[in-house]
Amino acid sequence: MRPELSIVVPVYNEEDVLPLLAQRLRPVADGLGATYEVVTVDDGSTDSSPVVLQRLLREWPELRVVRLRANAGHQAAISAGLATARGAYVVTLDADLQDPPEVIPEMLARARQGVDVVYGVRSDRSTDSPFKRASAWAFYRVIRLLSGTGAQVDAGDYRLMSRATVDAVNALPEHHRVLRFVVPALGFPSDSVTYRRDERAAGRSKYPLAAMIRLSLDSVTGFSTAPLRFATWLGLLGGAAAFGLLAYALIASALGQALPGWTSTVVAVAGVGAVQLLCLGILGEYVGRMYAHLQARPTYFVAYDSLTGPVTAADEPLPAESRQA
Repeated sequence: MRPELSIVVPVYNEEDVLPLLAQRLRPVADGLGATYEVVTVDDGSTDSSPVVLQRLLREWPELRVVRLRANAGHQAAISAGLATARGAYVVTLDADLQDPPEVIPEMLARARQGVDVVYGVRSDRSTDSPFKRASAWAFYRVIRLLSGTGAQVDAGDYRLMSRATVDAVNALPEHHRVLRFVVPALGFPSDSVTYRRDERAAGRSKYPLAAMIRLSLDSVTGFSTAPLRFATWLGLLGGAAAFGLLAYALIASALGQALPGWTSTVVAVAGVGAVQLLCLGILGEYVGRMYAHLQARPTYFVAYDSLTGPVTAADEPLPAESRQA
């Protein structure tokens, strides 16, 4: 029998926090008055997280463990959880307990009123560092401006989705999806609940500066053509400036104030070269995404699911193009 609720929890090197997660999440889930499953997705952990999950699996009948063959990244791990979750509603929750599981009952109550998505919005981020708060403030507002999506400000990956929403997300063929913007882009009816963001319960953050920059690049190139338009306008402005400097060089040459050919050569090479390099860099982001999509490489490979046992190669997800054939 399919559960009413699935709770998807991506896990990467969280050996210290997993027991604390179970202590807080299980009473909340047991008190919902609904059938549920907790789908933990082990994203290729290199610590003792798999051992801790197996111990919890013996003690918690509603727990499922999905193990990926290699580290695929946070967003890919959530996608793997969405693909395997069976519930009529699906909640995505990070394991670090910065997003409190105690909010889930309110999310479920809002969803039962007829909305497809309930976002968890962080109303208080005082536990984050000043740099984290400032960068998050700028990140959400810039992406909203560039993409034109109705993404909730200060809403990360803590959300509840209906089965229709999950099926729509799973049907998308794109790679490197950033779910905090993919889901709002679907335009399904939504609501939100607010909560105070806590400090990480244990361990260390899995989102260092490099990962945040990668997420920002995926968000911009995945949801906006603004960089291409910026390159276009930059090229136009650069061309206008080059023509102006060319006119200046011709006038200066006519008045005998410059060496013949030197000014125009420097202006042409430096100006055009700079614009071309910048445009090539921006276009490279899009070409790279097209290349990855044409390769049709799955973003994850499931090695083990505690519900069905070891997964064979025939059971692994096919590329989007193969599924459509």
